[in-house]
Amino acid sequence: MKTQVYFILFFCLLAFGLHAQQSGSIVYDELTFPSKILKSDRKYAIYLPPGYETSQRSYPVLYLLHGAGDNQTGWVQFGEVQHITDKAIAEGIATPMIIVMPDADTERRGYFNDIRGDFNYEDFFFQELIPYMEKNYRCRSEKRYRAIAGLSMGGGGTLVYALHHPEMFASACPLSASARVMDKEKLGKSYKNANITEKQLDEWSKKYDIHGMVKNMPEEQKKAVRWYIDCGDDDFLYEGNSLLHIGMRDNNIPHEYRVRDGGHSWNYWRTSLPEVLKFVSQGFHQY
Repeated sequence: MKTQVYFILFFCLLAFGLHAQQSGSIVYDELTFPSKILKSDRKYAIYLPPGYETSQRSYPVLYLLHGAGDNQTGWVQFGEVQHITDKAIAEGIATPMIIVMPDADTERRGYFNDIRGDFNYEDFFFQELIPYMEKNYRCRSEKRYRAIAGLSMGGGGTLVYALHHPEMFASACPLSASARVMDKEKLGKSYKNANITEKQLDEWSKKYDIHGMVKNMPEEQKKAVRWYIDCGDDDFLYEGNSLLHIGMRDNNIPHEYRVRDGGHSWNYWRTSLPEVLKFVSQGFHQY
């Protein structure tokens, strides 16, 4: 009888252990919440790491931005974020983390405040999106446990957000970033029918001039963010990323710069993501 009881207990414990192991990651890609700033409901996708539902712990968070032409589902559908992150966590390359993927393609496209001042996405991101995530999910709210990354247009957003708010992010990883040199004349022509004043043009150009911000970065901010920049050698945005690297090097801003074989494609970004997860995880750790 005792032998039978031991066998029953053994199989119960085994089943419990298997159940715990099977408490895997979860991805939702059609969630919404209301924005007062953008006057609309905003979509987002979120990756919750293995064990999230069965634990009470809080997790570091990575904000992962999509490129032009995609939305919050881009990293889920084409970037295979769940499979790649699960694998990185299982192999010990990445620490378990929450990954937030907001939509920047509805109504207007992009992560910046509109030059006309009537669709301020950057304000929404910092004043509404981040507070909402930290209120509704178990996100660690300290800077050292918050990172940002993105591809193409989202790479440009990553650069600007970390440059504007170095107090918010431990690490920033722009991939194939939209990092062209600011062309004020071209910008003015694109808004010639929008009643944009010269002052508005000057202020917006200065605010979103990535290379200017790098060149004029104050000494006390140079080590505030851990930078990882990655762009393929066949990418049409290669020049801007190379100039970004040169500008950071000339201004003594520590950063990692990677140029690999490849172009502006999901094949490239899927191979970038494991390195991003590894890099931001190193920033989350205590040394």
